[in-house]
This record gives sequence, structure tokens and C-alpha cells, in this order.
Amino acid sequence: MVFKYKNLFFSVLLLTFFCNSMFSQSNQKFTVILDAGHGGKDYGANYHGFVEKKVTLAITLKVGKILEKYQDIKIIYTRDSDEFIELKERAGIANRNNANLFISIHCNANRNTSASGSETYVMGMSRSNMNFEVAKSENSVIFQEDNYKETYKGFDPKNPETLIGLKLIQENNLTNSISLATKIQDNFVNYDIKSRGVKQEPLWVLDASVMPGVLVETGFISNREEGARLDSESGQLESATAIAQAILEYKKEYFGDSADAAKIERPKKYVPTEQPKQVDTVVQKTKIETASKPVTNASGIIFKVQIAASSRKLELHSKNFKGLSSISSEYDNRVYKYMYGETSDYNQAKSLLDQAKSKGYGSAFLIAYKNGKKISIQEAIN
Repeated sequence: MVFKYKNLFFSVLLLTFFCNSMFSQSNQKFTVILDAGHGGKDYGANYHGFVEKKVTLAITLKVGKILEKYQDIKIIYTRDSDEFIELKERAGIANRNNANLFISIHCNANRNTSASGSETYVMGMSRSNMNFEVAKSENSVIFQEDNYKETYKGFDPKNPETLIGLKLIQENNLTNSISLATKIQDNFVNYDIKSRGVKQEPLWVLDASVMPGVLVETGFISNREEGARLDSESGQLESATAIAQAILEYKKEYFGDSADAAKIERPKKYVPTEQPKQVDTVVQKTKIETASKPVTNASGIIFKVQIAASSRKLELHSKNFKGLSSISSEYDNRVYKYMYGETSDYNQAKSLLDQAKSKGYGSAFLIAYKNGKKISIQEAIN
């Protein structure tokens, strides 16, 4: 019974704080907390020379620079340099400043280095199909803090069930958080940044803040191509602009003011400085032509590598196909088939097949055409 009344008191206290916070925000600037993930002794993910704490800080500062041009917006950074900030302090900064939004910016990583794309998380307690890897990764920084057992009172980053006691206020903000997350992902798509969607996970830093908030995974630095984009000035500016536009769109929708995201200048499109796949193809082709006579000639025979088939139509961008360029597609029997490369040289076709498999397309196979009509590989060789 005592436990029951304690929970009731805690709930009333949280609701009172929430109402007071909303009332106090009416006479202040629209306040946005920008939280650059990791920092200091916490490096975050580190792949191919790309360090998460550096990338997140660079993107976060760019978001702030865009929004600082609007006089009715106040920007507060949880960190603006390479320093270690405890999770409780990140949420504390947001709560003490009665912020309207909390935006935590991160980079994703996966042992499968072909994984790619952005995704935005909101607080959630779904018990099915939970992405524990993201939750554990972003929450595990707790173990680097002093007296973490006392500070977090039994919270276990590996066990989302321990978050239930803190959930009351954040549920009131969930709808708004999902709205903001959706706007961010939509803007990523507008900048040709692959979207993996909006997801709900038990992330402590979102749960401990008492305003709508999101955690943005801007892309996978474990993916060499995507990591290069995130590590570049133009790639960071694309991500930052997409996030800033979403914040302005949210502000206009929910606060009915004149903030205009359309006024933001579209950044220069990121262009990879290196394109190893195309170079590799040219080098291999030269070697084949000089080393041996092609099995086939230019008499209408064309080889391609089929790498995937799907009911969903994909844009033929290399980022949608694990960095492979020269992608083509055809629609057959309600299925989109995606092919890599094109050559009349059977030896080179086999080389292209090896490239596709090295990128993770283990079930890729060769197909052949004669004068635009599909034929068997054996017929093409003969």
C-alpha cells in the first residue's frame, strides 16, 4: 500500500512539473536543445577512421548555425566541444531550460558494414521486435559515469523493463515526438539520404527529458561510403539542413508562427571524392582485354549481374545498392529486378559478379540478353 501511494505521489509530482513547464514556455523563445552524441572519453562508434563523437558534434553545430538565424529560436547545446557529458546532465539541461524540443544526434554502426541509411528514434516500450543493439549502444555510456548505480537507481541499459517507472510524462509527448521524427526522415529523403524510418526504443536520455524529443541516427559510419559522406563538410551540411528544416516545420505546425523552413538555402549536394567501384571496373576491363580474347563479341550479346528482386521500386542510386553504381532495373510479373553492370565480355561479367558478391549480394547471378531479349547464359557463351 505504501508503494502504491508513493507511485501516486510521484505521478502527481511529474504531472505538476509537466504542466508548470508548459505554462512557463508560453512567454519564452522557442527553445531547442541540440545534443551531440558521445564526446570526450566516449568516442562512440569508430570505423574506417570515422569517429562518431567528431561527426555528431560537427552536424550538431551546423544545425545550430542554421537555426540561430531565427530570432525567435533559442539554441542550447549540451556540448559544443569535445567533452564528456553524462546522460543525466544532457536530459537535465533540457529540463532546467524548459525546452520545447530535445534533439540528440548520433551515427549508427553495425558489424554488417553494408548496412546503411538514417533512422530517427522516439521513446517507446514496445516488447516485440525491439532493436536492443541501438538501445544498448546509446545507453551504455552510463557505465562510464561516476556513481552510475546511485544516479540511475537500478536502471540497466540492457534491460528496458527498468524504464517503466519514468514513463508517465514522456507518453504525453510521444505524438509530438513521432511528428518531429517523421519530418526529419522525410527531409532526409528529400536530400537523397536513405531512410530506414521512425522507430520506438527505450533510450534513457529521451525518457528522462520532459518535452518532445528524438534521437537521430544520421547514417552508418561502419559503411565506408556512408561514413565518408558523414565525415565530409557537404554531407554533414545535408544532414544538418534536413534536421533544421524539420524543426522549423514542427515549430510552425504546433506553435502557429511564421518560421519558414523554405527560406533555408539548399546545401551543395555531397559528391564522393572517390569512386572505387567505377575505377575497379575500368582496370579489370583493361586487364581482360589485353590478357585474353573475350569469350563473346559485340554481336548483340550483353551480360548483366542480377543482384536483387523486390515488389518495391527503388531509386537507382548507389546508396540503395551497397555502393554499387551502374544499376539498371526491369519490371516483370509484378516484380522489380535490379541488375549491376553491363558488358559483352563474359570474363568481365564474371568479375562484376565477384564484385557484387563481395558487397554482400551472395545470391547474385549472371543473366544474358541478345538484341534486348533475355537468353540463357549457356546460349550466350555458345
